[in-house]
Amino acid sequence: MGFCFDTILDRLRNWFSQPGLIVRSAICCLLFFAIDAGAQTAPQKITVSMSSTGMPSIQLFIARERGFFREEGFDPQLIRMSANAAIAAGVAGDLDALGSVGSAVRGIMRGVPLRVVAVDLRRPIFWLVSRPEFRNAKELKGKALGIATINGSQHSAARKMLAIHGVDSDKELTFSQVGDEATQLQAMISNSIQVAGLTPPYVFIARDKFKMNVLESSIDKFASIQQGIGVQTKYVQESPDWLRRLLRVKAKSARFFHDNEKETAEILARVWKVDLATAAEWYRRCKPAFTPTGIPTDDEIKEFLAEEALALKLTESVPVARIFDFTLQRAVNKELGIKG
Repeated sequence: MGFCFDTILDRLRNWFSQPGLIVRSAICCLLFFAIDAGAQTAPQKITVSMSSTGMPSIQLFIARERGFFREEGFDPQLIRMSANAAIAAGVAGDLDALGSVGSAVRGIMRGVPLRVVAVDLRRPIFWLVSRPEFRNAKELKGKALGIATINGSQHSAARKMLAIHGVDSDKELTFSQVGDEATQLQAMISNSIQVAGLTPPYVFIARDKFKMNVLESSIDKFASIQQGIGVQTKYVQESPDWLRRLLRVKAKSARFFHDNEKETAEILARVWKVDLATAAEWYRRCKPAFTPTGIPTDDEIKEFLAEEALALKLTESVPVARIFDFTLQRAVNKELGIKG
């Protein structure tokens, strides 16, 4: 049924001229507010995986706490799951974005139809932690290494840190896939595993509360593409609006992380339930590993892919363009004035 605008105005004039004007005015205002509220778009639900609640996921926590998801029209569902489960869910379309991009890269190199469109970590932030009775890596021969995902970023970092000390973990240790880092710490306490590669806060909880030994750091030893945003290949080709907005969320979080030490440390302290001084200490230790632009350097990518191809025993190299596509991230950085 059509309506004439002039007719509607005449009816409103007659309506307001009748007794009970105040009541009618109030009802009218309520109706207009209801129409306006209904016209507003509800936040879009978006699912993003994370393999840990530790430091690698800090930018997701910043985005949630500082309202960056809300600013871009999202209702975020941050789901903790193993990297392999996230890859399967991403390919199946049950997950919008993968946070564990290190494992996604390895999947892509084997033919999984995903692309990495943003990277948070260009260096690994794992520390090799052992039970108190083991004072060096060589004493760990014959012991059990705890991991979250076979050949995942944590497993790869632990393998390399042990190799620095002349220990071949594939031959001289066994590995046990025991769950996330919180579960691994409990497994070390119970002595079902003896060593693991941990990120903050688990590394300092192990050191300070349980007197475990920190044997090695990976942050200044080798490149590692870890944490960011990975999506189905079709989304990269289609460049949907939601993906651009998600990259804006991540870019805002990265800028906040690098520019606001005190506020970031406060977020870490709340998330980890630790004192501010401890959170600030580990913020400063880990900050150099994070890229401020969401894009690693060509050299970092080249080094990482060469090591991964060797570990995966690939007979031919995989083109970088089949793994990474930072076109949209560069456009978002330009929009937000992020240089680098």
